[in-house]
Amino acid sequence: MAAPLKYKIEIEAPNGIWRDVRGADGAILTFDSEAEARTRLLELYPVETQMERYGGGKRTRVIRILPDDEDDWPKRGAPK
Repeated sequence: MAAPLKYKIEIEAPNGIWRDVRGADGAILTFDSEAEARTRLLELYPVETQMERYGGGKRTRVIRILPDDEDDWPKRGAPK
């Protein structure tokens, strides 16, 4: 069975690098639906999202987190 899709918010830093938006606990904010993620994006960054409508480029985005069934990358904290 396929894993459910998750979404996250990213914001572009002044140097042009995209970074994940994190909560107060330092964890990346993830959402079960795109609508939920976009609502939270508007709450957290109202000025940036409104400015995008009038030009000046994209500074925020909601992206889908793709599940990786064959993840062969070592897990953090796993014994070597």
